[in-house]
Amino acid sequence: MTLEILTSDSLADVRHGFFTRRGGASSGVYAGLNCGPGSTDQSEIVAINRSRVADAMGVPLEHMVGVHQVHSADVLHVDGPLADKPKADALVTKTPGVALSVLTADCQPVLFADAEAGVIGAAHAGWRGALDGVLEATVDAMEKLGAERARITAVIGPCISQRAYEVGPEFFDDFLAEDPSFSRFFVQGDGDRMLFDLPGFGLSRLRDAGIGHAEWTRHCTYSDPARFYSFRRATHAKEADYGRLISVIAL
Repeated sequence: MTLEILTSDSLADVRHGFFTRRGGASSGVYAGLNCGPGSTDQSEIVAINRSRVADAMGVPLEHMVGVHQVHSADVLHVDGPLADKPKADALVTKTPGVALSVLTADCQPVLFADAEAGVIGAAHAGWRGALDGVLEATVDAMEKLGAERARITAVIGPCISQRAYEVGPEFFDDFLAEDPSFSRFFVQGDGDRMLFDLPGFGLSRLRDAGIGHAEWTRHCTYSDPARFYSFRRATHAKEADYGRLISVIAL
């Protein structure tokens, strides 16, 4: 099966792709294109999957750079292959031939570009990272490389949608403690449960940062098991582990 790569017309001036799970070599709960070295999938199979992604992006595998994601607001500036994976949750570059990648399985993969300046970024933004400012930090880091905020486009790829993202009162309280207006990203669920709009929150943070354009591809990872991995769906199904989706951007 060939790879399925979701793209956005808004990022048409740069190579990019939100890869689904289709077209990979993994099997079992990982069936498809599992690109997560941190999973317990066979490392050789994950390497095959990642090589297929690098080929599709037109870069050598070692030039497809990623980080050790820890749900932080830390951004790494890269200009070539990395010897190891520093802890961070976003990357920026202005170096042609370097592909920036993030892994997700419900969190937001966000790809950024100021094509005129030749500056790109990629961020892994779960609720914690988004609340702590990883998206704004990525925009700031791009500006330091010569991007102009008003020219930056950011696209949020497949992530968990509000209808599938049930949270408890403590989660809700964390957001209200940061800003009472954040209540607009929640609707009432069953009992004391709330439903959180992660991509809506991400879009709001991006637009408040003053960038030129922000959008979501409107794909829900939880509700489409044939195309996407989902940490929450795997947890509900009591599966031992889950695959990781990869999203990549390159100049």
